[in-house]
Amino acid sequence: MKNPVKVKLAQGGISMGTWNMIGHPVVAEILALAGFDWIALDLEHGIMDWPQAAVQMMAMQGTACVPLCRLPANEPMHFKLALDAGALGVIVPMIDSAESASRAVACAKYPPQGMRGVGIARAHGYGTRFDEYVSAANAETLVALQIEHVDAVNHIEEICAVPGVDAIFIGPYDLSGSMDRIGQLRHPEVEEAVAHALAAAKSSGVAPGLHVVDPRPGEVAQRVAEGFRFMAVGLDVLLLGNSARELSDMSRQRESE
Repeated sequence: MKNPVKVKLAQGGISMGTWNMIGHPVVAEILALAGFDWIALDLEHGIMDWPQAAVQMMAMQGTACVPLCRLPANEPMHFKLALDAGALGVIVPMIDSAESASRAVACAKYPPQGMRGVGIARAHGYGTRFDEYVSAANAETLVALQIEHVDAVNHIEEICAVPGVDAIFIGPYDLSGSMDRIGQLRHPEVEEAVAHALAAAKSSGVAPGLHVVDPRPGEVAQRVAEGFRFMAVGLDVLLLGNSARELSDMSRQRESE
């Protein structure tokens, strides 16, 4: 069991993924075939439950795309459900201190490194790959911590120093909300907070991550140039909605010609 996303980040590379909120396996399969390194199945804000997430991971099987789960909360049960279902990593919301970061790492790792519960599930081949899986899981499970509150930015150096953290992942909408700038993703104060988190991650050797939700032309290249390496680009509901509106507008223009 090798996690190509974790390997790429550990080698200093750039890993590009996208975000899935629509809880349907066809959406996951289409996105997995589009060429992204990974897909984050959103169990926090997405329209899906755990059985739906597991079916989406099955739909991705056989592609080169890695399934990750954005968890609903930093609680042991959610880590077990995601990882036992076959996710190769977790994106953990609302990390705001070294203590909450340490808890996340412990929940993602089997003893003695952590406290992840041991079961027999899809990730273990329903028992057929149990020994192989548990011997590699701690090393191969990606742990990405969401930095989405100003308190997290204020403690970012301590968070990045926690052993076992592979990446931070800035959530721009919640971060802007915590600064009384909700939705103002390009406000100078929000950009300053993002830059602070980026600098801390780079100096600590943790991969800096960011969700570019609705990219402007050139924005992804700009963020890569700034040093972000673990990036989500787009969002399935926006990809569908934006494309549909463009097609509708184009059709109406042709009708009026």
